[in-house]
Amino acid sequence: MKQMKFLRVALLAVVSMLAITVQAQTADEIVNKAIDAIGGKDKISTIKTVYSEYDMEIMGNTASGQSYLVNGTGFRNEVDFGGQKIIQVYTDKGGWSINPLQGQTTAEAMPEDQAKAGKGQLDVGGPLFNYAAKGSKVELVGKEDVNGVSAHKLKLTTKDSAAEITYLIDPTTFYVLKAYNKTSVNGQQVETVASFSNYKKTDFGYVMPGTTELVLPQGITLNITSKKVEINKEIDPKIFEMQQ
Repeated sequence: MKQMKFLRVALLAVVSMLAITVQAQTADEIVNKAIDAIGGKDKISTIKTVYSEYDMEIMGNTASGQSYLVNGTGFRNEVDFGGQKIIQVYTDKGGWSINPLQGQTTAEAMPEDQAKAGKGQLDVGGPLFNYAAKGSKVELVGKEDVNGVSAHKLKLTTKDSAAEITYLIDPTTFYVLKAYNKTSVNGQQVETVASFSNYKKTDFGYVMPGTTELVLPQGITLNITSKKVEINKEIDPKIFEMQQ
């Protein structure tokens, strides 16, 4: 009887381990297909810079913007509201911003945790790209409905647990439909929700969403429409230096 009991326990343990292995393989398979869907590892690895122009609608107002990314080095975003320019910059060393709408007319360094939370902007391939090499973990946590689509639900946790991102991925196209990004800012956990649609292939062959809806922690919604994308355009790294 003892031997039979031990055998049942052993078999249960084996089944449990197999289930974990299958889940991990399934998660990796989904990630790999998502990377392939936007261009593939080889193509993404050759992207050094991304320049984009877009229109943004917020609370009934419209604005235009540009963003500059040098992979692994710096990200700069500029939004023009009626002649007043809001600038946010993240680099591998920190971050700074200018926001005249909040009375901030000169460049100010960001708090350390805010700058740290924004460093994901420096990664042209996104957090899922080469996630294991970055020390992040991804697990498949089920499915969730997104506008009638039963999307794969993946949870990514960064190496230092500074961020937790839940991705909802279309099971047919393997495009990311939605992402919940939880980070800690000023000692409080905040969540930003992004919905992506209208994916388009750039001249370079890299695929990006043409439309993004971004819901900020304050409940403010930004609707962003891409107008222009240039891959590997020359970008002067001096634009990431804090303005004096």
